[in-house]
Amino acid sequence: MQISIKENSWLARLAAAKLRSPQVAMVLGSTIHLYGTRSVDFLKDQAWVCHELKHVQQFRQYGFTGFLLRYLVESVRKGYHNNRFECEARKAEQDRSLLQLFTIR
Repeated sequence: MQISIKENSWLARLAAAKLRSPQVAMVLGSTIHLYGTRSVDFLKDQAWVCHELKHVQQFRQYGFTGFLLRYLVESVRKGYHNNRFECEARKAEQDRSLLQLFTIR
């Protein structure tokens, strides 16, 4: 599956402000949105890439709207850090097999 990267995304900028973080990567569907980092630097950090690729898998599993709704409910109930989708993505940071499942363009 092909994944695209969008640098300097206004959506990722909003997420960075909310998270109070200078750098953010976030996924919507099959696009990784970046703020505060360039794609060349993001791609060097395999753990970060695997984290975001896990979110791509989650979008594929639940569908675009289905995942967004589940993610929102989890975040409201448990907060960002304890959101089960974030927990799964953190666990996937060492799963280098994810790198073989996707083509990043």
